[in-house]
Amino acid sequence: MVDEITAKQLADGKIMNKFVRGQTKDISDIVGDGLAINALSGGVDSSAVTMLGYRALGKRLLTYFVDNGLMREGEPEYIVSIFQEMGVPVKIVDAQEKFFAALKGITDPEEKREAVRTAFYKNVFGQLVKDSGAKYLLQGTILTDVDETVAGIKRQHNIFEQIGIDPQKAFGYKIIEPLVQLRKDGVRKVAQELGLPESIYNRMPFPGPALAARVIGDVTSERIKTVKQATAITEQELASSGAFQYMAILHQDRVTGMRDGKRDFGLQIEIRCWDSVDARTAAPTRLPYETLDKLAKRITKEIHGVVSVTYNIGSKPPSTMEAI
Repeated sequence: MVDEITAKQLADGKIMNKFVRGQTKDISDIVGDGLAINALSGGVDSSAVTMLGYRALGKRLLTYFVDNGLMREGEPEYIVSIFQEMGVPVKIVDAQEKFFAALKGITDPEEKREAVRTAFYKNVFGQLVKDSGAKYLLQGTILTDVDETVAGIKRQHNIFEQIGIDPQKAFGYKIIEPLVQLRKDGVRKVAQELGLPESIYNRMPFPGPALAARVIGDVTSERIKTVKQATAITEQELASSGAFQYMAILHQDRVTGMRDGKRDFGLQIEIRCWDSVDARTAAPTRLPYETLDKLAKRITKEIHGVVSVTYNIGSKPPSTMEAI
């Protein structure tokens, strides 16, 4: 059982200082004179872990951005540049072929998560760990990840010991989880305390399986391209909404549409936009109709093959924030 540290508690400077100093010391003590490795995705969780690890270990932390082909357009270069400006070296690893191969033909949501998990932790990171000699992986697991997995809501890709998987036996390294007592709002406060820019510490959540979690059905390079385009438009149009999270989802079934007076059997994009504090519960944002109208017109005009755009109005629970 993990003792939760809330964002309200972290607002007390003494508690924040104790947490940051304590986690930094713990990382240093566990790793000792050895090496640790971590994956930076650009989300607030992995970014906070990267800064904690760098404070604790300096150059003995090997930080990689794994380009799985499933991220936002231009994401690897954008995130790496931010951390390089802060003096943290990050190496980009091109693993797109391995991830698309792992996901080929898989449509079941849990099997997708398992495929991403295996491709990342065993095929990609397992090799990086072996080549580097690192014995530890720093990981941005948070308390909500654990809760949702243990409760059977959905298996988060980064949960292991909590469900009986020994990463040492499975992958050859131990995992350190310095944020596991926190929820998203608490992680944001820690990230700010660590000196990360607002563009990072206030960044909205992004799923561990990346855009594979926003493609219902087969995950192919072509379908990922479609959802990347829809994601870019959605994030541009909803940036000023003040919402906790917003996303575009590509559905599996094609729907009937019309273009130039003729039938067009095309694609359907679902938009989700959420108001929440810590992702445990959420309500759909009451977006103005004009905003939804502009969003739909851009998506159907700018993305080849899309003929339908819908807006999700189910709350969490019973819905979840991601579609799969």
